[in-house]
Amino acid sequence: MLAAKTSQLLGVKLGKFEATEFPDGEKYVRFHDNIKGEDVVLIHPMGLKPDSLLIEYLLAASALKDGEAKSVTAVIPYFAYARQDARFNPGEPLSFHLIAKFIEMVGADMIYTIDLHLQRVPDLGSLLKIATKNLTAVPEVADWIRKNVEMNNPLVIGPDLESEQWAKVAAEKIGTSYEIMIKTRYSATEVSITTKDGKPLDLTGREVVIIDDIISSGGTIVEAVKLLREAGAKKVVVGCIHPVLSGNALANIYISGVDVVVGTDTIPSQVSYVSVAPIIATALRENL
Repeated sequence: MLAAKTSQLLGVKLGKFEATEFPDGEKYVRFHDNIKGEDVVLIHPMGLKPDSLLIEYLLAASALKDGEAKSVTAVIPYFAYARQDARFNPGEPLSFHLIAKFIEMVGADMIYTIDLHLQRVPDLGSLLKIATKNLTAVPEVADWIRKNVEMNNPLVIGPDLESEQWAKVAAEKIGTSYEIMIKTRYSATEVSITTKDGKPLDLTGREVVIIDDIISSGGTIVEAVKLLREAGAKKVVVGCIHPVLSGNALANIYISGVDVVVGTDTIPSQVSYVSVAPIIATALRENL
């Protein structure tokens, strides 16, 4: 669907791609168009079924190279395994580094990602000998919220220090300020929240927009909403780029007191109101 939307925006042909499984569960992929000598863009998400889709991507990219495509530009809207970018416990692999090696091995001339989860790794290019560019959909998510949610005195909240990069951009787009939420837990039942500067967070009568890159189980959001409501927030809106929303995550988020949840179609979901196809099309148009 994302590839179809992007090709329509660019006015270029959408190739026919087949992906099935053999009876033993192994992947089978095939491009039905003549790719020899062609500049090919492979748009391939890895959300929800990362293991299966990763193998599919590796086979597809390899087929393009083996088929003598003139160039291969890969767009990976959701990059699987990026959050395991360090050994948090003994015996763990560096998953992000390993997956990057696989992707480099099959080859591409350029790789685009969207709001890649970068914390201990500065950028994907530091792991690859391939040109990379990380695009962002935060302005589009923030703009959707600005246009579709009634707010008189909003404040953008980043739920942790890492989220400041997204909160700042969202606040500029909405036309307001932002704060970073610092949680201090004193016991199992006693938690305080302050701003980055250590000041108490007073949200009396204000609408709060929480911005983060990924919502997976929803646990972080649920805990944040509880504290924000206690601090006086009258409305809570949650925006994210990658709505993984595993299990009952979305239901739990709404039950916690969230009024609106919005994400993009890097991962198709019930809240994927914002398409990243225009972002991809613009980047491709400028660089191809």
